[in-house]
Amino acid sequence: MTRVEQFERIRRDRRLEGLSIRGLAKKHKVHRRVVRQALASAIPPPRKEVPRTAPVMGPYEETIRAWLIADKDVPKKQRHTARRIWARLVAEEGASVAESTVRQAVRRIRAEIAQPEGEVMVPQVHQPGHEAEVDFGEFWALIAGVMVKLWIFSLRLSASGRACHRAFATQAQEAFFEGHIDAFDRIGGVPARVRYDNLKPAVARVLLGRDRIESDRFVLLRSHYGFDSFYCRPGVDGAHEKGGVEGDIGWFRRNHLVPVPKAASLAELNEMLATWDHDDLARVIEGKRATIGVEFAAEAPLLGALPTEHFDAARHVVARVDTKSRVCVRQCRYSVPASLIGRRLQVAIGATEITVTANGLVVASHERLVERGDESLQLDHYLEVLAKKPGALSSSVPLAQARASGVFTPVHDAYWDEARRQLGDRKGTGALVEALLLARSLPADAVITGMSAALALCSVAPEVVAIEARRAAGDQLAPVIHIGTQHCDERPPPDLAAYDGLLGHSEVSR
Repeated sequence: MTRVEQFERIRRDRRLEGLSIRGLAKKHKVHRRVVRQALASAIPPPRKEVPRTAPVMGPYEETIRAWLIADKDVPKKQRHTARRIWARLVAEEGASVAESTVRQAVRRIRAEIAQPEGEVMVPQVHQPGHEAEVDFGEFWALIAGVMVKLWIFSLRLSASGRACHRAFATQAQEAFFEGHIDAFDRIGGVPARVRYDNLKPAVARVLLGRDRIESDRFVLLRSHYGFDSFYCRPGVDGAHEKGGVEGDIGWFRRNHLVPVPKAASLAELNEMLATWDHDDLARVIEGKRATIGVEFAAEAPLLGALPTEHFDAARHVVARVDTKSRVCVRQCRYSVPASLIGRRLQVAIGATEITVTANGLVVASHERLVERGDESLQLDHYLEVLAKKPGALSSSVPLAQARASGVFTPVHDAYWDEARRQLGDRKGTGALVEALLLARSLPADAVITGMSAALALCSVAPEVVAIEARRAAGDQLAPVIHIGTQHCDERPPPDLAAYDGLLGHSEVSR
């Protein structure tokens, strides 16, 4: 039993039986200090781990398992015996193990992968508030005009049939957790038990029967919300054990995701899914006498209470900033301020968002990318570099992405064109960079208004943009300082030749 599981049991016994700290310490055979730690937080405090060597058979167990699974598709008389497996390990893998050790491993692995042949299925009755089922399903959607493959997370209450769906671009653990959090919040409670198949975000390893080695982070989620887990048998033979959610995903896909849904973003698509879930409360499930909404109204009071603390579903990693001011996360790259090049930063990987922090402060936030090799580069992160290298702006990836997302508007382009016409390419681009830096202290809309106002005055001075932007933002300014600007005057410059002649005459007289 891991420390996370031990903390969960201590917290559950305190919640259900109301045992004292001394009683909990005696029951679980731990120090009272450990009990206090468990009651204070579901996350065990870090401790020094003692490295241990793997057992003799450790490197070869997966090989043995693969051979025995492959044996299911060959004639019985040509399957591996324990002696033959030992002989192959010695000859092909260079193993130095005793035959008796191999025999024990083969006996155990055969028991783990054994499947019963034929069984009678007994109809079940589901008690309100007792159980829910969870699964992922695949579907396609048109997001911003692009056909993408998505995954729908479904949590379905077994008694009432109330289901909550959410679309993700991944089946990773953070999506699995966010799906739970969103579903529990929407139904307003927590079922006593949740039924799963052997999803990787929850199960680290499948053991004999229904025993599993669970992911520590999943145990934390379960401990935080106070529910128990139940695992179906692996493969097709266990599919009927969570037939409610399997059927729900199929029904939802046929009735709401055909034809292929269209949305401007994943967030908009999830709003559509939530609306459909609400509409489905008026549906009557086959075999029921009342609608899902009526059944759920009776079940809701029997659900467990939601915890007051927030559960952090994000996965936290450390990433180094490369020379292009990017961090690489799950084979995708995200920009950070150029001043952080070379540093190692904390990255929180959410299902839909990537957040980068330095010294506890958020320095960058991006929508999560899903295609390997994609980049999300924000123009603001490169402004200090572009102030020194203005020639790099016109063909830069951050500028192209800013234009595509609408952050760099036609007003920006008009200001840039006028600045280059009046000041030249280098100084004109420098003026644009100075104007863009104003968005760090002023609203972006106000800066755009300031640029438009400056253009109306035929000026490209960043100081004018700043004054007009502050005025647009509603700030109370000190007396306005008039800065010389270049007005649109089509008259020719005055002829000063006569004055130059007088200056020359004055020199001669001296």
